[in-house]
Amino acid sequence: MTFTIVARCQRTGALGVATCTTGRSVGSAVPYAEEGVGAVATQATTNVIHGNNSLRLLRMGFDPKTVLRSTLALGPHPEFRQVLIVDSQGRTAAHTGSRNKDWRGAVEGKNYVVGGNAIVGPRVIKAVVKTFEESEKEPLHERLVRAIDAGEEAGGCNEPDHTAALLVVGIEEELKTFLRPVLSLRVDCSDKPTKDLREIYESYKSWIGEQRGDPQNVRGY
Repeated sequence: MTFTIVARCQRTGALGVATCTTGRSVGSAVPYAEEGVGAVATQATTNVIHGNNSLRLLRMGFDPKTVLRSTLALGPHPEFRQVLIVDSQGRTAAHTGSRNKDWRGAVEGKNYVVGGNAIVGPRVIKAVVKTFEESEKEPLHERLVRAIDAGEEAGGCNEPDHTAALLVVGIEEELKTFLRPVLSLRVDCSDKPTKDLREIYESYKSWIGEQRGDPQNVRGY
């Protein structure tokens, strides 16, 4: 039903999440990120407590695996949940409940974790990982968009995908303005969500470039 990458940029420390699902408005519930703290995805049978609580515990200095155990203990029915975590040091943790729909699973790597449930097979996860790893020199936001594109091209979810989202904190300077220090883009309902996310992303980059031409938009009034 959902596939997601949660990652950190080793070069800049940026943190982010890119996700795609068969549901609607995935950006309002699945991805969480806080600059200098970590990034989290809560999916399958989504429970927002795992997003909010995981960031709170990361902020307190706990490592991702401790955070994962703690947050799963606080919410009911962990067997239905899938939770992916990366902290500001690039450490990872992943949980895929036993009652997630097949194919289900997660892969943890250096500075990233990729997970999916009710997807067409492990090839989706492999495509996301391969694309992310091969784009190491690109900004995190670009790597995440490419990775989620690759997952969709590899087959995506068991049912048609309808929504996608990108959330990045600690973004590189060329995408920042005073009022928009975070990159948060969403496709809430579409027959081609990852393609639409790419179009929105490219349009947003151009627009931010125009806004940065006015010093007031960079520094604030």
